Formats: sequence, structure tokens, C-alpha cells
Amino acid sequence: MTRLTAIALAIVLSAITVRAQVQQPPAPWRGAGPTPCVGSDGGIFQCPPAPRVIAIRAGRLFDSKTGQMLTKQVIIVTGDRITEVGSEAQVKIPAAAEVIDLSQATVLPGLIDAHTHMFDARGPNGTTENSMVIAVANVQADLRAGFTAARDMSTHGNGYGDVAIRDAINQGRIDGPRYQVSTRGIVWGAVPANPAAPDNPLASAVVRSVEDAGAAVRDQIEHGADWIKLFPTGAYSFTAAGVAQYVVTYPMPVLRALIDETHRLGKKAACHVYGGDGQKNAIIAGCDTIEHAFGLDQEQADMMVRKGLYYDPTFVRYLEPAIDDNDAKNTGGKYRMIPIFEKAVSMAVATKGMKIMLGSGADGATYAHGTQALDFEALVKRAGLSPVRAIQAATTINAEVFGWQDQIGSIDKGKYADLIAVSGDPLADITELQRVKFVMKSGKVVRNDVSQRHP
Repeated sequence: MTRLTAIALAIVLSAITVRAQVQQPPAPWRGAGPTPCVGSDGGIFQCPPAPRVIAIRAGRLFDSKTGQMLTKQVIIVTGDRITEVGSEAQVKIPAAAEVIDLSQATVLPGLIDAHTHMFDARGPNGTTENSMVIAVANVQADLRAGFTAARDMSTHGNGYGDVAIRDAINQGRIDGPRYQVSTRGIVWGAVPANPAAPDNPLASAVVRSVEDAGAAVRDQIEHGADWIKLFPTGAYSFTAAGVAQYVVTYPMPVLRALIDETHRLGKKAACHVYGGDGQKNAIIAGCDTIEHAFGLDQEQADMMVRKGLYYDPTFVRYLEPAIDDNDAKNTGGKYRMIPIFEKAVSMAVATKGMKIMLGSGADGATYAHGTQALDFEALVKRAGLSPVRAIQAATTINAEVFGWQDQIGSIDKGKYADLIAVSGDPLADITELQRVKFVMKSGKVVRNDVSQRHP
């Protein structure tokens, strides 16, 4: 067994074991302190605290379903759920409740980032151990920035490590957003397999036929993938006349097989596309979320609306100076992709019925984890999205994409107590979301830089 294969196996096994149900140690506990919780892998950690009642006084509360800003609201949280929400006149605070005073702040649903890379980009000298440390630090930074849920869009050469992180968060072993993950991703192999140089088992799965496509989807879902990440286009370039052109990867029958098998197994597909025929193929084949799409045109946007597909521009990630640097190098400074991309996103925003998501693409390379709220400002100021729609992109729309609209995305009775607060009014100044002061996930206060707490 090679070292690379051994590492891949170790990551797979760790993901499988962490998914197993948390166990209690054998009674009676004869170790230090109170009886802890124990994972099936033998790891001991502090059990979650007993459910308690918390009352939050919200000076302003953003209703993400209606887009209205309400005032003088009270939210009652019991354990990890919201059990009551309404005006101060309607909701009575229980006598024994802990009160968190956010009466001078704006309370919003926890934000949802639909496109992250918790592992960053694995460098040539990176190790599995270092990658896991980086991932834990990144998910904690994202949570403290107000992103209480997220979708991870491939591990960048770290196998099924995102499954292990997701499950550790769900078990309460580490803090982080509630995740849906896409594991390794699936790419097209334009040349036949070479037994002397096998495909990297930690990187994206390589498919070379319709049969490979179905098998790769099944394998990733068996290993814990919530989403299947696909790459229907490759790099872009400019012709001598300045026309953008995009590499097509999968043949259409392979792309259809990938998406159809994903849907047959009850999962969704996300397609990394830049433009051209590969992008059009992804829309025709019914990829659930279209990511990036520099060259999106009106015909394709209208087709997305008819098919009920969602658009995740990852706007800031491709407005960065590094994009201009690359274009300047490749075209001698003649042509730029950023104006093309801005035009596409603005067109999508103006397209009736288009469901715009918020996804950052944060990967630690040119976009640091914890700073993703920059995308709100860009969507509002550079693409013309209203502040209400921008916040809804990261709440109700993304919750719907995840299939979690009954659990998160709005401040409603019965949903998870995922809440954030900022000092000002983000409808008046969308940059307020870059200065989150309070974060609660599942009723647990993760950050509190603004409120008074009373027992």
C-alpha cells in the first residue's frame, strides 16, 4: 500500500467512524469530573449542556420571509430551537429565562454561505494533519462571522475529510456551521487511465465514460457526500479579437449520467461553469445550482428560471485583483473577464424569477474565511441586488437550496435557534453584515460583543 493510498484510507475511515452515533462511557464513570460523552472512535469530549430557556430582546428583527424590518421583538429559545417569537406586547418572557438584551441591535437569521472550501487549497507540501487543522480554524472563523450554515464545494485534495468535519460539528465536538458537503468532486479524464500513474485518491474522482460517471456518484454518496460537485467547463481564454471562449469538459451523455444518477439517489448537483457550451449543457441537463457562470446570457438565464435552477455567482471571488493580473498576463493587458462577469451577474439579478444565492468561494488563497460578508456589499453595489434580496440570498434562498427551509433561514417558531446581530441596520448599510457582533447557533452563544446577559 502506498503512502498516498494509506492517507486516503485513513481519511475515509475517520469520516465513517465519526458519523457513528455518540456513545456514553461504561457506567459507573471512574475518571475525572462528570461523565463525558464518547464518540465511537473512543474520543472523549464534554457533553452538551442541558437545554435551557433564553429570551432575546431584539430592537430590530429582520423577517427574511417578508423582507420587513420589525421592531421591539422577543425571541424565546428552548434548547436548540426557537419556541416563540413576536412583539414585546405578545410574547411573555418566562420568569426563569436568561435574558440577552439586543434592544440596541438588529437581529437576523444565521447566514448561510453556499460555496466554501473549508480545507483551502492543498499545497504541494501539505499534509493531511495540517489540512485538518486549517479546516477546523476556517469553520470556526466562518461561524464567528455569522455563517451558521454552509455548503462545502470540494475538499481540494483532502479526500472525504469534509465528512469528518461535518459530523464532528453535528456531534458538538467542534464549533462550526451546520454543513452540507460535496467531498472530492468529479472531473473529466480526457486521456485514458495510466496504471503506472494512478489517479490521486484524495483529489477529484476522474471519469472517462458514462459507466464511470454513475460509479463515481455512487461512491461519493456512499462516503457521505450531500452534494455532487461537477466541472462541466474548464479554463477560459480570449481569441485575438477579444471574444471569451471556454473549454468544454464532459461529453453531454456523461454529464447527463452524472446528474441523473445524483438525482436518482436523492441528492443534488452543483456545477462549476465559466461559460460557453459546457455551461449551457449544465443548464440543459438540470444541474441544481449553477456556480460562477461568467458568460451567462439572457437565454441561459431564462432557461434556468424555467427549470427552477439556482444561480450562485460567488461574486467577490472573481472580482479580485488576481483575476485582472491573470488576464493581463495572458492577453498583454488587452482583455478582462471582470466586466463580462459583472454584466452577467447584473443581468441575472434583473431577470424575473431568478433565484440568486450567496456563496463566497472562500478558499484561503485569495479570499479569507470569516470575510465572506464582502459578497453582500458587492451584490448590492456592483450588481444591483437590493439589500433585502441580498440578505434573503443568504437566508431563505440558500435554506431552500439545501432543503432545510423548515429548519433554518428565518426566525420562526420550531426552527433552529441560529441567530446573529449587528449594531446598525443592514437595509440602510449592507456593510453592517461585515461587522457581526453576536452569533448564536442551536441556542449556544458563540459570540457576544454587544449584548447584556441577565440570569
